[in-house]
Amino acid sequence: MSQGITLAPSRRLKKRYRAEQRFKAYCIAALLLALAFLVVFFSDMIRQGYSAFVQTEIKVDVTYDEDTIKFTNESVTEEVSPLISRAFYRTIPRQVEANPDLMNTTQTRWLTATAHVDQYRKGYSDRLDPELKATLDRLDSEGRVSYGFNSGLFFSGDSKIPSNAGLWSAFVGSFYVMIVVLVVSFPIGVATAIYLEEFAPDNRFTQAIEININNLAAVPSILFGLLGLAIFINFFGVPRSSALAGGLTLSLMTLPVIIISTRAALKAVPQNIRQGAQAVGASRWQAIRDHVLPLSLPGILTGTIIGIAQAIGETAPLLLIGMIAYIPDAPTSMTEAATVLPAQIYTWSGMPEGAYVSLTAAGILVLLSLLITLNATAVILRNRFERRW
Repeated sequence: MSQGITLAPSRRLKKRYRAEQRFKAYCIAALLLALAFLVVFFSDMIRQGYSAFVQTEIKVDVTYDEDTIKFTNESVTEEVSPLISRAFYRTIPRQVEANPDLMNTTQTRWLTATAHVDQYRKGYSDRLDPELKATLDRLDSEGRVSYGFNSGLFFSGDSKIPSNAGLWSAFVGSFYVMIVVLVVSFPIGVATAIYLEEFAPDNRFTQAIEININNLAAVPSILFGLLGLAIFINFFGVPRSSALAGGLTLSLMTLPVIIISTRAALKAVPQNIRQGAQAVGASRWQAIRDHVLPLSLPGILTGTIIGIAQAIGETAPLLLIGMIAYIPDAPTSMTEAATVLPAQIYTWSGMPEGAYVSLTAAGILVLLSLLITLNATAVILRNRFERRW
């Protein structure tokens, strides 16, 4: 009888251990599955996007004279002309205007090929005309066809010509939007958090505010787009599609993140700091300004950077306020029509030309690199200045 009593707990203990081992196995399997999805995602993006960072170039002789300024496609030989991107021909008058010494000369240049030629050489398409293939193969055998770094991807704006499309106007628009978000959301968010954490009485009103702030952090982003459209554009008359409208809209979405992270950073500072400052004669505000805020600044900056990174990756709110327009030239002010990186990627993904597939993947890689850099900066700041109490 006693033996049965002692064996029963042993069996139950072994059963619990086996259940624990199964749970650990499930957790490891889930982790491996998540990593597998991540590897597949990045591999697919790199496979489709790496080719957009290089571009086919052809070495040709370009003639500058009165005739070629009027009929720009005659600036190169008739045989090679169909292989050269139309974007180059549009620049010939501007080149002569900027450098009059080019007139009546012939220059040897490496020119960007058309998207069809580039896709053919990269093995993505076989729609090139047989005669053009023969010409291209001959030029290649003569060493006049090569790959060059696609600088236009970073320094050109959007274009209907795939070989000339780039992210520069989206970079500038994203920068303006980030500035607006930082200027608007950072001081308002930090001030709100200081009041709620340090000064606000604990009553039903402040509790309702805290609950609503926490709820706003989980609201779908497209609702902030509707709010921005109704308030900033329809009511205040902020120019539609502008970086100012986009920045103000994303500021609404970023505010809850900054408020919550700032309150957490303030709460992490021990009460002894506040009490010690007040014990030597400092007022409550002086104790917060001179002691609590400097000590909580790393946490505040971390939350702010993460909030801005989240805003930079948003597309849905900006679609509602018109920041998906075709923007070939970078905006020069915050009230001009602009676009941002996610919206530019969304636009390219809907283009019918095959060359935009690799441009879309390359844009995603650039955006991911920016977001990873911002999040890594937040982690470094947190680890570098974090204090243990």
